Amino acid sequence: MAIKVYIPGPFRVATNNSSKIEGYGDDVGEVLKDVGRRYPGIKALIFDSKGEVADHVCVFINGRDINTLQNNGTKVTEGDEVSIVPAMSGGAVPFTEEQIRRYSRHIILPQVGGKGQRKLLGAKVLLIGAGGLGSPTALYLAAAGVGTLGIVDFDTVDISNLQRQILHHNHDVGRLKVTSAQESIADVNPDVQVIPHALALTSENALEIIRQYDIVVNGCDNFATRYLVNDACVFLNKPLVDGSIFLFEGQASVFMPGRGCYRCLYPAPPPPGMVPSCQEAGVLGVLPGIVGCVQAIETIKLILGIGEPLAGRLLLFDALSMDFRVMRLRKDPSCPVCGDNPTITELIDYEEFCGAPITVG
Repeated sequence: MAIKVYIPGPFRVATNNSSKIEGYGDDVGEVLKDVGRRYPGIKALIFDSKGEVADHVCVFINGRDINTLQNNGTKVTEGDEVSIVPAMSGGAVPFTEEQIRRYSRHIILPQVGGKGQRKLLGAKVLLIGAGGLGSPTALYLAAAGVGTLGIVDFDTVDISNLQRQILHHNHDVGRLKVTSAQESIADVNPDVQVIPHALALTSENALEIIRQYDIVVNGCDNFATRYLVNDACVFLNKPLVDGSIFLFEGQASVFMPGRGCYRCLYPAPPPPGMVPSCQEAGVLGVLPGIVGCVQAIETIKLILGIGEPLAGRLLLFDALSMDFRVMRLRKDPSCPVCGDNPTITELIDYEEFCGAPITVG
């Protein structure tokens, strides 16, 4: 039986750039093995040395994680689609007259109102990275009136950043990104307090920094930081709004305390060098703007307590096909960090775990 198989951007080099191919079989395992036989290049990307689906790859059927079904034995029928998804990194203070004008479009919304706007002004959000994802997220959170924005980034502005990192400008080249970000945000909304953290997030300082904030927004560009931030948020019971980009595709999700984490989705990172960075492979400049805006929306929803967050769901965006997909996630009871019997109970050496250094930006 022929089944449609969705191939993500990083793996399309093995399928002659085809985003959808056919695989033959009666269950998911047979379909994947057939794809591996007919496209040898993709076999090494999907399977580990034991012939099992690698830990850095998730497989969905019709948007549902096969781990919530019968794993590789999940039966397939005509019309089904199998998707391969790899890992990609206050009180009631009166408003001033100026604030009433500034936030008027929020205040007239029944779902926000004055009470909601005060929640935004009292919220403390930590942004990991002031780069492609952090830029639009920071600007929209600042414009919305999120009162305190912490920004972690030790990098300086390079002219190559300006293609997508809209917090920064030509005159900022060579300056610390957190300094540039602080000034840009002040121009957007002087109500917002920006707390710069011009340092590398490590196992030694992550808990101390993250515990100061209500919500963490991850826009980092490497797996070591991604796993570090995830584990720290689990230990501190902090919501994590996660986003990542690669070439023309993006991912976003929300990991709520007690409802699963990034490790439930990807227990281990891909081998070093398998997934190149944006610096190595490139990225469409406007792509982080779309994913970053999704992260900003999800953060505001969490602060206001409105709508349904992306918790338990993974949003996939393909800019070339203008295709949005939502995959259902689950909390893994065997997760080493948030599972029933966790084996990781403190922060570890994430550079060693991922085989790559920690960078942010």
